Amino acid sequence: MKHAIKSLFHREYTAVDALSDISFSIPPGEIVGYIGPNGAGKSTTIKVMSGILVPDRGSCVINGYTPWKDRVPFVRNIGVVFGQRSQLWWDVPVLDSFELLRDIYNVPETQYRASLALLVETLDLEGIIQTPVRQLSLGQRMRCEIAASLLHSPSILFLDEPTIGLDAVSKIAVRQFIKTINKEKGVTVILTTHDMNDIEALASRILMIGKGKLLYDGNVQGLRSRFGSRRTITADYHENSRPLDIPGTTLLSWTPERAILSVDTEQVMISEAITRLSAQVELLDVAIDTQPIEDIIVQMYKEYQL
Repeated sequence: MKHAIKSLFHREYTAVDALSDISFSIPPGEIVGYIGPNGAGKSTTIKVMSGILVPDRGSCVINGYTPWKDRVPFVRNIGVVFGQRSQLWWDVPVLDSFELLRDIYNVPETQYRASLALLVETLDLEGIIQTPVRQLSLGQRMRCEIAASLLHSPSILFLDEPTIGLDAVSKIAVRQFIKTINKEKGVTVILTTHDMNDIEALASRILMIGKGKLLYDGNVQGLRSRFGSRRTITADYHENSRPLDIPGTTLLSWTPERAILSVDTEQVMISEAITRLSAQVELLDVAIDTQPIEDIIVQMYKEYQL
């Protein structure tokens, strides 16, 4: 109670920049993964780039437009999908929502029909296009959301958590469609997600943000070479009763017929680790896997104390 009363007369404030000194450029036709922990500023960036938020300072130019100043001509060239927000009308069939969006964007009838036919076929919407949105599953609704964002043939597509909550089949369908429109129509895609499988499957470039600052700008291979020095060796061998002890490796699991080891390639070469392994057991099969991208991202978060 004492502190509550005190705060009425003497309040303390802390200024937190959602984004700070972020600068990057994206060429046409690129798929960019925009990643970072919760609260890093990903959605804020997307909202600034799509013209929803106005920054306190700085500049943003997309296709020659400033998003929050040239609102009407700018939005004709972009599509936006927020995983937890809908642009479809809840109580009407999906097709009625598409018709309303056609009127909002003033899409010519012939262009609209051609785009609709392509989207229905590619995203497999034929069986659900006459269904009210409220009756759709999450995966069905997300496919419709993506279609809605592309009806006016934008050159840039912003996707904020587009696969959140989707099952494996729906995720694969969405990823394949994103690849298709990027390859065939040259649509630039800016993707924010916590699903690193989406990033690996789609993005040719990664932008990593933390505490409002840009921490990494490069490809997945560069990320692996910088932080992903570990490899996993899975070895099958003739029955061996003694647990393995391979210098320079960490034994993750062991049975008399199989062992899984983690190898830090900065300390010991993979070939050397396998040679030491074969000296202790009679090998039947060996598989080598790279470090999961999720583990590498966690390493980066820890390094930057995010």
